[in-house]
Amino acid sequence: MLLQEFVIKISLSLLLGLAIGIDRQMKHKPLGLKTSMVICIASCLVTIVSIESFYKFAPDGISTNMDPMRLAAQIVSGVGFLGAGVILRRNNDVISGLTTAAMIWAASGLGIAIGAGFYLESFYTVLLILIAINFIPVLLKVIGPSTLKQDDVALRIVMEPNLNMTELIEAIELKGELKADSDSKELLKKRKKKKKEIAIRSVKVKDLDDGNQLIDLKISVPSKMYITELYYITKKINYVKSVNVEKL
Repeated sequence: MLLQEFVIKISLSLLLGLAIGIDRQMKHKPLGLKTSMVICIASCLVTIVSIESFYKFAPDGISTNMDPMRLAAQIVSGVGFLGAGVILRRNNDVISGLTTAAMIWAASGLGIAIGAGFYLESFYTVLLILIAINFIPVLLKVIGPSTLKQDDVALRIVMEPNLNMTELIEAIELKGELKADSDSKELLKKRKKKKKEIAIRSVKVKDLDDGNQLIDLKISVPSKMYITELYYITKKINYVKSVNVEKL
């Protein structure tokens, strides 16, 4: 295979993996930008190596059933189980470690490619993977849609009972601006029309033995917002007793 053809194939795999990753990221799904790009690039590399190895190692002019990549296929399957071991599901139902698992699997593909003698192809693939992991996500946060400029945060709140849940959620979305009895209707309308930088994704409520209520929220906040800022925003809301914030 010509090097130009390889570059076209592997670069196209990066773009298609990026498209899938953007769709998943915008919908706040576990499979994100980095994971989809790494898997797509490494899969393309292993496929090219499998096809080209037959022509490279088969005896000239002899039709043979030799499969030089049979052992390599077993390596990919075995390393897949190793990668599964780093995928974790945390207490807040968030899955982490997908990118690390994809990198482990991609590393096995690169080792196979080097062992088969595809040196330039392997180095170019490593370059694309590093770009996909370190530069493209940062670039999309700068020039991409607003949903890609947000981070997901788990917010756990313990509060006193008999508080209107709607008011609590509105207060978090409006950065702690809880309405007061003295607020005019016009002021309340302006607050509702105000662009909300904090978006609530999911809500779980549980009653505690001491009569308090435990609320687990999954929210999206601007990437530029500090976790400490979100902590103090929530802490100052009336009836809130304790706050636990974790970036996902």
